[in-house]
Amino acid sequence: MLLIALVPLTWSYVRAIRAPGSAPLSAKSVEWVKGLPGGTWIVLKAERIWYSWNTPPTGGTTTIPQRPGQPGSPASPGGSGSHLPPHTAPPANIEPFVASPLPHEGEWQAVGKTVQGVPAVRVAYLRADAVHTSLLSGVMWMDLKLVQAKLIAGAQAPGGGGWPYGAEVPGSMYGSLVSTFNSGFLLKDSHGGYYSGGRTAAPLVNGMASLVIYKDGTVNIGAWGTDVTMTSQVQSVRQNLSILVDNGKPVPGLATDSELQWGATLGNSVLVWRSAVGVTADGALIYGAGPDLSVQSLANLMARAGAVRAMELDINPEWTTAMYYTPAPDSSLGIYPHKLLDTMQRSSERFLVPDERDFFAMLLRPKYAAK
Repeated sequence: MLLIALVPLTWSYVRAIRAPGSAPLSAKSVEWVKGLPGGTWIVLKAERIWYSWNTPPTGGTTTIPQRPGQPGSPASPGGSGSHLPPHTAPPANIEPFVASPLPHEGEWQAVGKTVQGVPAVRVAYLRADAVHTSLLSGVMWMDLKLVQAKLIAGAQAPGGGGWPYGAEVPGSMYGSLVSTFNSGFLLKDSHGGYYSGGRTAAPLVNGMASLVIYKDGTVNIGAWGTDVTMTSQVQSVRQNLSILVDNGKPVPGLATDSELQWGATLGNSVLVWRSAVGVTADGALIYGAGPDLSVQSLANLMARAGAVRAMELDINPEWTTAMYYTPAPDSSLGIYPHKLLDTMQRSSERFLVPDERDFFAMLLRPKYAAK
C-alpha cells in the first residue's frame, strides 16, 4: 500500500524537476516541497535554521570590480557642439556606507551598449553596511530615454501558458538587448497581481508595490491605486509586496516582520540575497541586489542610489540575477552577457534560455536599435 501511495508523489516530483527552466535541481526540489500540503512551512523553517547557522562574516575587506566600458562610451558624454540623443543626465556617485571607502566604491561605471556614444547602462558597487565589509552589493542604472522595458513571463510563473516570447529573450531581440533582471516572488507569495498585454494572471491589489510598464516602454513604480493606476497606456503591471522606498527615503516599519509587507518568505530581518527596483526623480530605472541583505539594508541601498520609489523583488541566491550585455560580433549569440555581480549564482545566460519565472528585459528603443 505504501508503494502505491508513493507513486503519485514520485510522479509529481519527476514532473517538477523536468519542467522547463534552468534552475538547479536543488531549487526545483525546494519549490516542489513548497507545493505540498504544509510544504511552505517546512521549507521556511529549514531556511531560517540554515541561515541562523550560516551567518555572514563581519569585518574584512574586498575590492571594487572595474568593468570594461565600450569604446566611445565616456562616463559623462556631451560638451559643446555635441549632437547627442535625448538622454538622462549621469547620476551622482553613491555615497558609501563605510567610513573608509574602497577605491572607486560607489562610483558609476559606464558599461554595455551605447547610443551615439551615450551609455544606456551604468553600474556601481559598494558595501551595504559598515558591518559586513567584505560583501559587495551591485546597482545598475538604466536610462529610460534610451531604452524600453518588457515584462517576460516565465515557463511556470505566472503560469497559464500562451504568453509571448517563450519565457526567454528571443534571438530577434539580441541586437537591442541592454540588460535583464529578475522579477518578484511567485504570485502566491507576492500579495499582488500580474497583468500584461491585456491579460490578467492574478488580480491587481490596491496598495501593493507595482512596477508599471507603459506602451511607450517607460516605467513607473509606486503603490497601486495612488501612485500608479490602470490607464489605456498601461502595457504590464507586476506587483510584489509593499513599497520599500517612498519620497526618496526607506518607508517606516521596515523593522516589523510583517507577512503582508515582506511576504512569508524569510520575512524582513534574515540576511539573504535580496533585490529591488526603483525609479529616480529624473525617470531612470535602478536595480539593486546583493548578498546578506535585510529589508532595511536593501532599502537604504536603493535610497542612497537615488531611488525616489522602490520595491523589493525576488530573494535567495537561486532567483536573484541581473545582467548587462555587450556586443560580441564573433560569438554565436552576437552579444556577451555580464553578471552584475560575479557572485550571482545562476548562469549569465539565464534569461537567454527558457526560465521558470517572469523577468524584465531592457531593450534599446526602436529608433536606436541595431539594424
